[in-house]
Amino acid sequence: MMAAPLPAAAVLAIRQESLYHEARVLILVCQFTQPGEPFRGLTKLAKIDFLLRYPVMAERLLPAGAAGPGVAPTDDERQAVESRMIRYKYGPWDDRYYPILGALVGKRLATFARVGGSTEITLTDAGRDLSSALEATSPWAVVAERARFLHAHFDLPGRDLKNLIYEQLPDVVALPLRSEI
Repeated sequence: MMAAPLPAAAVLAIRQESLYHEARVLILVCQFTQPGEPFRGLTKLAKIDFLLRYPVMAERLLPAGAAGPGVAPTDDERQAVESRMIRYKYGPWDDRYYPILGALVGKRLATFARVGGSTEITLTDAGRDLSSALEATSPWAVVAERARFLHAHFDLPGRDLKNLIYEQLPDVVALPLRSEI
């Protein structure tokens, strides 16, 4: 027996959520790279994206007051999360990274390569242009500001970011594997 098709509203909601994640990752990669320079490592992407999506967690990794206006979590963000992530073997992870990156490549906004055991994501000129256009709008300007802040404070290799999260956020690491953060 075939499953019933999804209602149109459900399909639209899935599509809008996918576009949201693509835009956020595009801005994040753009803020961490220069034109033609690759963003290296899926572990790094996952950890930086975790700090972007959970500004309260990023704030916990900084000295008191370091977040400052514009990047500090709002009162609403202190009570809720942007989007659920999963506790995985090496900390926070989102199973959507491969489809998100695939969509960016398919739309010719990025290229994706494996180099020496590491993943490299390089934005195309069209990807950088779209990121700049998004950053000039609200609410993407806040995402871009936070991504710049994360670049200034957390531009570390993925392994170092993983270790920092393990050391400084033991409540996240203590969650059972595959549970929601």
